[in-house]
Amino acid sequence: MRLRPIFAAFSAFALFCDAPNTGSQTATPYSMKVDVDEVELTLHATDAQGLPVNNLRSDELTLLDNEHPPRRIVAFQSLRDLPIRAGILIDTSSSMEQTRPADQAIALAYAQRILEQKTDQAFVMSFGRRYQMRQSWSSDPVTLASAIRQVNISPSTTTIFDAIYATCRYQFGKLPHDTSGNFILLFSDGEDDASYLPLQTAADMCQKTNTAIYVFRADAPSGSFSSGLGILSQLATLTGGRVFRDSASPSEIEEDLRIIQANLRNQYRLIYNPAEMKHDGAFHRIVILSPDRVATVNVRSGYYAPAH
Repeated sequence: MRLRPIFAAFSAFALFCDAPNTGSQTATPYSMKVDVDEVELTLHATDAQGLPVNNLRSDELTLLDNEHPPRRIVAFQSLRDLPIRAGILIDTSSSMEQTRPADQAIALAYAQRILEQKTDQAFVMSFGRRYQMRQSWSSDPVTLASAIRQVNISPSTTTIFDAIYATCRYQFGKLPHDTSGNFILLFSDGEDDASYLPLQTAADMCQKTNTAIYVFRADAPSGSFSSGLGILSQLATLTGGRVFRDSASPSEIEEDLRIIQANLRNQYRLIYNPAEMKHDGAFHRIVILSPDRVATVNVRSGYYAPAH
């Protein structure tokens, strides 16, 4: 078996012991308390055709946490048909004026055609200088669509990191994060010029609440330089999400949204003890090696150790 590295995050595994597979988690939610020195990871695997690989065994995967195998595997479990919890976050700063129609169209496509009313819920938040809840948790596509349409551009500074931190702490933080697939659907150019909190703090809160960030970004104007793409890519990588282009065709965008849903509904959860965990706030990089039958594994790229 040829193994290849995949950079991961908030937990890991190698030298595993298999935990029982509970099958679908919709009827009998899985719940587990995680101690301070335990790291929790969710991941999803796909084959060369982009289809989920739902029968992975822990002994097929190898993990290194800062180049060391974990001291102990606490649990490895397959999660199927999870309900989805989505936070739709829309940047209203003046730099988003040109992309607002396209971004609203993507958000509407998710609320009206992708979200499943029987199992899923979403909320709508806008952010510029401040963040504002436009619609609290709902499974009604009409209600969500109305809130999305009411979001307007307002000239202001941008607080992406503050908005993400608040979303994960006060929205996803109130949910039992081990019984749903949680994600932020973020529309922004990545230019943060007013947050009080740094990117690391926002990403850390997403990791604690098991919330991935999936981004639809605008292309920078030709000939211009922007650090926004790097910031958005870092947020997505640290939380196990991805970055998509909001200028793709409607059919491509709908396929991107369905990929997000499939990834979040079918996951693996692993909890482990790192070989060494110092409470120093340092970043731990995770590398996962996968077998040939797995083309991609989407997972966080690392995690921040707890600080004293």
